[in-house]
Amino acid sequence: MLNKTYVVILALFFLGLLFAQSEGGFDRLRVVLVDLCRQLKALLPIVVVLMLIAAAVVYVAGQLLGAETRSRANVWATSMLVGAIIGVLIVLLAPPIAGALLNEPDMEC
Repeated sequence: MLNKTYVVILALFFLGLLFAQSEGGFDRLRVVLVDLCRQLKALLPIVVVLMLIAAAVVYVAGQLLGAETRSRANVWATSMLVGAIIGVLIVLLAPPIAGALLNEPDMEC
């Protein structure tokens, strides 16, 4: 019997072959990557601002309550802050990565 992992890998391989053999495959890949990059640049800054606001609210709310809740709120606020920083990194690194995949170093999203 085949393992589920091997079945999934095999299915993805054949889907990749189908995509590669279809007409205009590279052009469609370029369109998809540019569209993904534009969507990331449009959506992630909003999510980053919301995460920063939520982190501030959680931190302040934690300071008003007991010691255990305060420590948990600090952890949650820190996690949200790290998530916001990762979101900023994704927004900054998405165009160069997409450009490298398409062999277009000066690609704009």
